[in-house]
Amino acid sequence: MSAQRAIAVEALNVQEAAIELAALAAEIAEHDQRYHGQDAPTISDAEYDALRNRNNAIEAQFPELIRADSPSRKIGSMVSEKFGKIRHAVPMLSLDNAFNDGDVLDFAARIRRFLKLDDDATIPFTAEPKIDGLSLSLRYESGVLVSAATRGDGAEGEDVTLNARTIADVPQHLKTAPAVLEVRGEVYMSHADFAALNEKAAANNTALYANPRNAAAGSLRQLDANITRERALKFYAYAWGEVSAFPSETQSGMVAALSQYGFKTNSLMARFETAEGLIGHYRMIEAQRATLGYDIDGVVYKVDDLELQRRLGFVSRSPRWAIAHKFPAEKATTTLLAIDIQIGRTGALTPVARLKPVTVGGVVVTNATLHNAEEIERLGIKIGDTVRVQRAGDVIPQILGVEISPPDAVPFVFPHQCPCDLKTPVVREATGTGEEGVVSRCSGEFACPYQRIEHLRHFVGRKAFDIEGLGEKQIAFFFDDEELPVKSPADIFTLAARDAANLKKLKDKEGFGTLSVAKLFEAINARRNIPLDRMIFGLGCRHVGEATARVLARAYGSWFAFHEAALRVAAGDEGVRAEMDALDDIGDAVLDAIARYFAEPHNLELVDRLAAELTIIDTEKPSGASPMSGKTIVFTGALERMSRDEAKAMAERLGAKAAGSVSKKTDLVVAGPGAGSKLADAQKLGIEVISEDEWFSRIGG
Repeated sequence: MSAQRAIAVEALNVQEAAIELAALAAEIAEHDQRYHGQDAPTISDAEYDALRNRNNAIEAQFPELIRADSPSRKIGSMVSEKFGKIRHAVPMLSLDNAFNDGDVLDFAARIRRFLKLDDDATIPFTAEPKIDGLSLSLRYESGVLVSAATRGDGAEGEDVTLNARTIADVPQHLKTAPAVLEVRGEVYMSHADFAALNEKAAANNTALYANPRNAAAGSLRQLDANITRERALKFYAYAWGEVSAFPSETQSGMVAALSQYGFKTNSLMARFETAEGLIGHYRMIEAQRATLGYDIDGVVYKVDDLELQRRLGFVSRSPRWAIAHKFPAEKATTTLLAIDIQIGRTGALTPVARLKPVTVGGVVVTNATLHNAEEIERLGIKIGDTVRVQRAGDVIPQILGVEISPPDAVPFVFPHQCPCDLKTPVVREATGTGEEGVVSRCSGEFACPYQRIEHLRHFVGRKAFDIEGLGEKQIAFFFDDEELPVKSPADIFTLAARDAANLKKLKDKEGFGTLSVAKLFEAINARRNIPLDRMIFGLGCRHVGEATARVLARAYGSWFAFHEAALRVAAGDEGVRAEMDALDDIGDAVLDAIARYFAEPHNLELVDRLAAELTIIDTEKPSGASPMSGKTIVFTGALERMSRDEAKAMAERLGAKAAGSVSKKTDLVVAGPGAGSKLADAQKLGIEVISEDEWFSRIGG
């Protein structure tokens, strides 16, 4: 978390605001990917909204600092590589939020001001429940369903056509619809179907879904449409994209037409002429929420007149003519039974509250996040207290405070040593200001058994060694397997030999077979020749991300040179540290992390064993003679002759720096079809923009 997060927006200076906007952009992008791309959110809707609201508030005070990758310019997340892509003819935008009655009144007043209407002018609105599911766009041509796509990043979604065809609420043919009609709505799962799904999962000893939204999203995004068919998904239609001929000029009329075409629409949708009427309908829906049989998280208000919608247009990523009035978080009280410590790949110690089971918003809650030691101190909670719990946004429960603290309640002492057998010290990470931070970490790195499995998952990940067939499930299996254990990366590359010596037991284990084992060993062998940057990134050294690993690989060229430099930094060689510090994007945080990693004997043993199994490919030195040498390049839009990763690698081989955003330091922008804000920023700053074909022409490709 940014050091500036605790400072009121109006008290931030320019430098602090810029630092926090960068931190917020990265944090929100990560949560977008978890929510939209992985169907696995890790914070509540309320916490997420708070991040976006703070970002927007800072941008409003410092408009000159608005970033090219600002969350205010983005919707959703990047499309998963598991699916084909469909570009939306009309972008699928998200909605701004209202959290109280005053926000709703302000929304109506803003519309009147924008349209230059009197304060008492009548503007009809619609109000409908905000379904908590996954957005879906269905395209019909001549009445036939031709494609279905998720929201994705708003401009481009995942092709889930085969899966959408299995949903009973999705008509395959329309009789009276316009020649081109994109119907948009929400895929969701009822409470009854969700309970049945988890009951079946429990009987089969497979993982349970956290809530109906995750279940619906995961079911729609299956690679096997037969699995989707079994999941009893439902669909409510409430909007549209491209339409060749509008059957109505009002929101309510369009939804009525969708109903006539055969789509299910929500019976709780109603039309009102005042903001007070909208708020009254919100109260009525809120009172019925527990009896609806499906999850909603608010009520959506829209200007009814489509011509007024066109006049109002859009601001950033949201329409001016619509807003989502969110429900407050649901709350309950229960007893705090214990506080456990969980440890992630980076060694962060996260306290988790264990609660006496309590139902909040229809879900049984037994755990709640506590974030860090400061959160426990701020709340003043003790083991045995009666505490207030909320499920903000129906995702991750959180403790709000203490209701009753009995005399025998026990204070929680945050550990100064890792709970692992090694009892390695817990260190507190310094913030950018040099003050003591709020994150406590185990200093053991790979030596810590709690971190090993997370390190292994990182090691086999797509941007590291990218070993096909070794996902989270397989890593967990091998980590605990007594016959063929995998406790370190080197163990992965000895699997085949150990399996042969163990009478080929792996093919007989549940989940494996002769063919799958052969493919796994083939995938592992394919990674025995590994580029230097992937080797460095795969080690999982804190603060050494993908870009930093490439910088180090280009600077040192060979594994021997990098390994020697890292050992000397760990030994305190100030000369080598200064040389490494002079590299782009390398600072004290990276240097300290490398020093800690290579000073740990267990890590050195791990690294040496791994290197002995591999052929580590030297990194080609950047070309100093190329026309791109020393330039900063930004690639944007849909590149057609190369992937984004390939483009960046090509630029770096030519001695250029591939940047993610446009700034005054940018020398050249390569723009493909669909280039948006980065192209606009380049034009505004007068930076040269060329096409992909021109790029290849200049570099002689």
